Amino acid sequence: MIENIHWLGHDGFKIDGKATIYVDPWNLSAKPPRADLILITHDHYDHCSPDDVAKISKEGTAIVTIAAAARQLKGDVRVVKAGDSLTVGDTSIEVVPAYNVNKHFHPQSAGHVGFIFTVGDKRIYHAGDTDLIPEMDGIQVDIALLPVSGKYVMTVDEAVQAAQKIRPQVAIPMHYGAGVAGTIKDARRFHDRLQGKVEVVILPQE
Repeated sequence: MIENIHWLGHDGFKIDGKATIYVDPWNLSAKPPRADLILITHDHYDHCSPDDVAKISKEGTAIVTIAAAARQLKGDVRVVKAGDSLTVGDTSIEVVPAYNVNKHFHPQSAGHVGFIFTVGDKRIYHAGDTDLIPEMDGIQVDIALLPVSGKYVMTVDEAVQAAQKIRPQVAIPMHYGAGVAGTIKDARRFHDRLQGKVEVVILPQE
């Protein structure tokens, strides 16, 4: 399954399966594959990019996001909030909270989200821009995509705690290396801190 997950930099991913799924596409290459499903966690420019969404959209592409981001987008946009669940094609999606607890960039009141979605027989959690929050206690997934850079999101130490709470089969660090916050050093520290506890895969940027 890991070979089907492609890190596009920052919080952006493409997941290949029966459907081609993107999460938070931003700064995409010139001719990326078209999407069946696009998930957008919130309306900040480095997560909700109308130009990139248009680049990967085709007839039948579904876009799932919160209301604040939906206002910037065109097409088959499905507006959701934390606590919602829906199915798009063969992909089941659960919408979960994402927010800061000790900083002001992503307040809980803004309604930003993460997603848990199923590809084949694997449940994948994209945490969005979040700190370590109580709602993570109930998350049961196979693969967790977790921010590690600090400043706007969890620090490495907090991301380690999140991985130990969730206990996925594999944790993949994100939210670094794009000039917004964080570097590969954060991903490596996350990997090293979890050795022998949770498998961590640092994906190359595509």
